[in-house]
Amino acid sequence: MSFPHLDSAGRAHMVDVTAKQPTVRTATARGFVRCSAEVVAALRDGTAPKGDVLAVARIAGIQAAKATPALLPLAHVIGVHRASVDLDIVDDGVRIEATVGTADRTGVEMEALTAVSVTALAVVDMIKGIDRAVVIEDVRIVAKSGGRSGDWVRPGEDEPGVGR
Repeated sequence: MSFPHLDSAGRAHMVDVTAKQPTVRTATARGFVRCSAEVVAALRDGTAPKGDVLAVARIAGIQAAKATPALLPLAHVIGVHRASVDLDIVDDGVRIEATVGTADRTGVEMEALTAVSVTALAVVDMIKGIDRAVVIEDVRIVAKSGGRSGDWVRPGEDEPGVGR
């Protein structure tokens, strides 16, 4: 098996995508922040001491999608043309879904995962004073479209934006 991120000597390198044609691509990732009933109540009531947790987390996630190449050394610099982050308060925490889109030479899976991860970190930062036992769980790609490999939805997952 060959790995495109390794050169012939086995050293990491950035894959050359210059010959690829730009195509429309999207990726959706999800994650979960598990927290106490006290935090859930504060989020629902808007009474978290640090302010509007969901608004801060949403903006942090969108910003993170655009900053992915600065964080991941082998990620390509691409135009992020669309990024949305949705947060849903449920009884045991916060569900997060991020969808990122581009019209470029490589996919946006890493941008979607980065958006979810940073959104979750922002939630933790905003609520850690209420619940030190908060946990980030199950960050994963749930769907992608475009590119050579085409469309894919993780088995057992709802389509993006559905069932939230």
